[in-house]
Amino acid sequence: MSTTELRVDSIDDPIQHLLRGEIEVEGRMPYSSNATYLVHVVHEGLSHPAIYKPMSGERPLWDFEPGLHRREVAAYLLSEALHLNVVPPTVLRDGPLGEGSVQWFITADHSEHYFTIFESYPDVHDQLRAMALLDIISNNTDRKSGHCLIVPERNGQPAQLWGIDHGLCFSPDYKLRTVIWEFGEDPIPDAWLGEISKLCEQVPLDIAALLDDDEIEAIQRRADWCVKERRFPTDPTGRRYPWPLV
Repeated sequence: MSTTELRVDSIDDPIQHLLRGEIEVEGRMPYSSNATYLVHVVHEGLSHPAIYKPMSGERPLWDFEPGLHRREVAAYLLSEALHLNVVPPTVLRDGPLGEGSVQWFITADHSEHYFTIFESYPDVHDQLRAMALLDIISNNTDRKSGHCLIVPERNGQPAQLWGIDHGLCFSPDYKLRTVIWEFGEDPIPDAWLGEISKLCEQVPLDIAALLDDDEIEAIQRRADWCVKERRFPTDPTGRRYPWPLV
């Protein structure tokens, strides 16, 4: 059965769908520095698009070890562990080009990006704060404006914000580069601090299994900073923006 004949509707368990489904490559995504593929994941008569990033398609980097796809998965797991819910479901599995990350494709309004979202959607500012917090804990070096996606309000469902492209996260050295600085000095909500404090004791094993020991220790240092300072950081240098911005 071809994917065009399959039903595309609500899938109850995206993670199991991504883990167990058959991956069919649609094509390579343009403008990506590493090999990134639009795929369809087919399982039990249902098909859903996803983004597949195989390790075999990564370009060598001087400041990150091979395995950026594992960082994509770790970012999703961290978002879930902190109950931030700003990263689409993402799994680690074998695919047509070997091991890689497979992430649920978000059908968003791609004319929007962080700067337009911040100005036009004040109702998602708490979700933007959640994304900023994830970037602080994960030490995201590449939160471009275009890495913020929004699914506008529809059918009575509130607008939902999603962050993508987390391969350049979790460096043990402080390298935070993000476009999200508008919340600097705002207090971190107590509910989030409660979850962050758990990281100071132990990083969840499913996250730790994807990272090196020094990267795990760095997560705990950043979590400890958040718990002690209880606020979002600022960038007094003005140099901690990624390039290009979008």
